[in-house]
Amino acid sequence: LLVKGDGSREEFDREKLIRGIRVACAKRPVATADIDRLVGEIEATLQTMGKPEVSSRVVGDMVVAGLKELDHIAYIRYAIVYLKLDDLRSVRDEIDRLLE
Repeated sequence: LLVKGDGSREEFDREKLIRGIRVACAKRPVATADIDRLVGEIEATLQTMGKPEVSSRVVGDMVVAGLKELDHIAYIRYAIVYLKLDDLRSVRDEIDRLLE
């Protein structure tokens, strides 16, 4: 089970995770196999944790880290929503961190 920020719980949904990552990777040179590998790594990590419930934040952090390695533009797209980068200054700051 995933525990969301508002305290609600939902089953881990592999397809929902894949859809979110695919949206971030749309029209980017990221192979489907790379997305599948990232999702597989996230699932494996969650299983090795051996916990019945995991914060959705943990999963989101794993996605952000994985996308940062795969494609910086996909990472920024995902981060804008996930990290709530809600103004140009915060987006620019994140891009500047990537460029360092």
